[in-house]
Amino acid sequence: MSQKLSDKAPPPFAPSGPEGLLARNDFTPERIAAYAQLAKQFGDANFLSEEERETSRAEIMAQHVPGADLWVFGYGSLMWNPAIKVDESLPAHVDGFSRSFCMRLMFGRAMPDNPGLMLCLVPGGACAGIAHRIAPDHVESESKILWMREMLSGAYTPTWVDIDLGARHVRGVTFVMNTAHPRYLPDLDHDEKAKRIAKAEGHLGTNRDYLFRTVAALAGAGVRDTYLDDIHARVRVLVEASSTSQGAST
Repeated sequence: MSQKLSDKAPPPFAPSGPEGLLARNDFTPERIAAYAQLAKQFGDANFLSEEERETSRAEIMAQHVPGADLWVFGYGSLMWNPAIKVDESLPAHVDGFSRSFCMRLMFGRAMPDNPGLMLCLVPGGACAGIAHRIAPDHVESESKILWMREMLSGAYTPTWVDIDLGARHVRGVTFVMNTAHPRYLPDLDHDEKAKRIAKAEGHLGTNRDYLFRTVAALAGAGVRDTYLDDIHARVRVLVEASSTSQGAST
């Protein structure tokens, strides 16, 4: 018998931003520790300790020029819900990586008995997204929040990349899939991905809303992603079919 989130303690936090979005104050060591305990109860991949997260951050930030801006490349929810202080956000591209729904999602926009999928960067191709600039005075505080957000379980590998802003290139950080992580699902076909995304839901909302917001953010930046467009179309068909079926049964 599968466990449900409601069988255990409620989520340690709900999003405090408008329209169910995450905010800076949703990321504290205490809340992350509580979330890690909940994940452990359901057998999800162990979370990194605070010390391990800080070691990861320190290794990356050792390559950052003190007193300089920090650029962060977002390709999923970081585009439309960064939850950090940013001074500028611009459409951007990176080469050498492409976007893929290939990480098993158990919480947030899914549940242990109804897992969803998260977007990741995987090697090969190119990716359009949004680059956020963090001002020098905020680099320390905002990078700590960023690591609490992105590096809970070590499923990502923080990576320095060349970010193409159109008029210029900057060096920045992004988060690439750790292909050795147990949450990595490289072999799902598009139909299976669409089924999971259309169905999954958690205390942050639905997995499909994550997809829809990501597609909308790219459209707002004037770019398209054929991979996302295909998944998006399949999910829309499934959602409409489910709505029609539910309507007929009432």
